[in-house]
Amino acid sequence: MLGHDLPEELDQFLAAREEELIAFRRDLHAHPELGYHEHRTTNRVSRRLAAAGLRPVSMPKGTGLIVDIGDESAGSTLVALRADLDVMAAGGIASVDRIFALHCDPRLEVGKIGTRTGPITAACDKIKVRVTGPGGHTARPHLTADLVYALGKIVTELPAALSRRVDPRSSLSLVWGRVSAGSAANAIPDDGVVEGTVRCLDDEAWHEAPDLLKALLESVASAYGVIAELHYQRNVPPTVNEPVSTAIMETAAAQVLGHEAVTPSPQSLGGEDFAWYLESVPGSLARLGTRAPGSAGDFDIHQAVFDVDERAIGVGVRLMAAAALTALHANGPSVPDRLPDGVGA
Repeated sequence: MLGHDLPEELDQFLAAREEELIAFRRDLHAHPELGYHEHRTTNRVSRRLAAAGLRPVSMPKGTGLIVDIGDESAGSTLVALRADLDVMAAGGIASVDRIFALHCDPRLEVGKIGTRTGPITAACDKIKVRVTGPGGHTARPHLTADLVYALGKIVTELPAALSRRVDPRSSLSLVWGRVSAGSAANAIPDDGVVEGTVRCLDDEAWHEAPDLLKALLESVASAYGVIAELHYQRNVPPTVNEPVSTAIMETAAAQVLGHEAVTPSPQSLGGEDFAWYLESVPGSLARLGTRAPGSAGDFDIHQAVFDVDERAIGVGVRLMAAAALTALHANGPSVPDRLPDGVGA
């Protein structure tokens, strides 16, 4: 347990800086940038950290950064707080003992934190199937390969067969998002494409999915005399929260937000690249409630109308700061009970 003065210290910190943090968030959202091209965002974050007396280090590609807080000594515990502007390949998690992250959740009211031990998000991969055949006239499908019919069978039979070949508890699913074939009503095309996503909550099933899908695809395609080529693009594995790290998050949330703030989070079939960190480092991702109390609308992330109750920023600061300090205390007694001056989570 941390010192009883931590909640008060965080209150004082936010009383002095919450308006600045909200303005900073609005500035970043007023200047959106594509992934791996967040040059202005990286620059703004770097300048703000430097103004707090820290020494941020930009990543080699010019976007993303890391910054160390506190003095590292031999045998000391190193806790990481993930803030999205990061590149694992640049060594950002070298020597890290534990890592934490938050993700907005518009289903939870502001002030609530959703936690879960084990898988909290799914693996999410992309697949593209290209089907080819000789083509022909719709009056004589028996003299060629009816490619559109075969493509339809692939679209319907692949997900059905997959559900019978994998343990249902793994929640392995294939959902199509795009189908394209042909350009004339009376011509059987010689080429067609279907694209979709594969999602899974089980790490073992995720690793087996490409080979299984390839075998099923070849079985369906051969029955209709077409050639099917599978392009399987790995994206992210399941995000599997480690039990001790999740308990640390819950303890921290209870201390600085109250026991009533912590609520169980359901498993999601959405993908989250924080999963790559948890493949190497124990850690936990929690859901940060962003829904305004009493809100009539049911908004989801990635919708054009999505917005947040900006009081969630202060909630996130409290939780991330407390989680880091709780984790440090759990691994060693010689940790300060207070935040560095002028530094937010």
